[in-house]
Amino acid sequence: MKHDQPPRRDFLRYVGTMAALSTPALQAAASEQNRVSFPPIFDKSEKPEKTEPPGDSWDERVGVAVVGLGRIAIDEMLPAFQRSKHAKVVALVTGDRDKGLKVARQYNIPESAVLDYKDYDKLAQMPDVKSVYIALPNHLHLEYTVRAARAGKHVLCEKPMANSAAECRQMIEACRKAGRQLMIAYRSQYEALDRTLIKMVREKKLGALKEFNSVNSQNMGDPQHWRLKKAMAGGGALPDIGIYCINAARFLSGEEPTEVFGSIWSTPGDARFREVEESCQFVLRFPSGFSATCSTNYSAHKSQMFRLNGFEAWADMDPAYAYHGNKLRITRVVDGKDHTTEIPAGKTNQFTLMIDHFASCIQQNKDVHTPGEEGLQDQRIMDAIYESARSGRVVKLKPPTGKTRGPEPESAA
Repeated sequence: MKHDQPPRRDFLRYVGTMAALSTPALQAAASEQNRVSFPPIFDKSEKPEKTEPPGDSWDERVGVAVVGLGRIAIDEMLPAFQRSKHAKVVALVTGDRDKGLKVARQYNIPESAVLDYKDYDKLAQMPDVKSVYIALPNHLHLEYTVRAARAGKHVLCEKPMANSAAECRQMIEACRKAGRQLMIAYRSQYEALDRTLIKMVREKKLGALKEFNSVNSQNMGDPQHWRLKKAMAGGGALPDIGIYCINAARFLSGEEPTEVFGSIWSTPGDARFREVEESCQFVLRFPSGFSATCSTNYSAHKSQMFRLNGFEAWADMDPAYAYHGNKLRITRVVDGKDHTTEIPAGKTNQFTLMIDHFASCIQQNKDVHTPGEEGLQDQRIMDAIYESARSGRVVKLKPPTGKTRGPEPESAA
């Protein structure tokens, strides 16, 4: 044996040690190396200080190309990326170069990384771009997801996932073939109060769930907006904001509906609703007897609420689906009297929590919590609601094939 080579048993011990240090373990170790700590200054009678774990070094963060610079991208997602611990924006794709350059200067993105849609496929030659966030009108989700997968990029796609279940399946298949993650941006499933309520439901703190009632409405203005064009949006109030009610009923109960009944309405002569529905009301029934009764409207003052009724208590959120400022209350009888507990929202940002979950799943090569199958299931339900509205009958739903959600996300507390 040469003296400059380790003995075989030492080499095997080394290999075993490295195998034990999985990616999450290595990341945790790296995170601790980056932590700056201070000696305590308060007496032990005081509550210990809580410090946030440090973010990844810039080189270790997952590079993301933001595709589409509309309201949600500029007002919510780009600022949320600034708070991210695991992701960074390294490229922009937009049809308006002037707007793209303005945004690039704000976020220190080089001009060379501001692409036009016709140059989208050049992302394949940009190794810093590991993934894309698609914030385009609904009818473009399929095309830009498939092209991203072919370019070897992971995909975070806005909801609704697409305009039909068939399109959803094509997106899932494209990412599966490419070996890339596909996650749908269901921000509410990462929001701190929703996570708190899910935990309470799982621990039976409300008792057996009985019913879910929800309203999600907003008053649309511009009749020319793409959300009011059926070819672009796929529908009106239902796929844009009604989907929040559907998804909340599903993820809070942990069940899938077996039948739906729905109706739609549009005011005759209202120029906004020549192509898509103004309002939609629907009922979902679940195997346990749990039901969801929901209403969504494009011509009513903004209202975003739900109440989840259990055998022992009820919970409500109002607002429930807002970007910021959601509020959760729990009411039960204590010592013969109604007792209401208000749970504060805390300081976490739901968009950042969602982004960091997506990025950490890429880093650790693990399944995302809200994959394409979750978006497909909501689309199947919406298709059934529209079918019911056309026929005037209850529509039965077959259970989804396989799981629709991946492992639970990290704590949002």
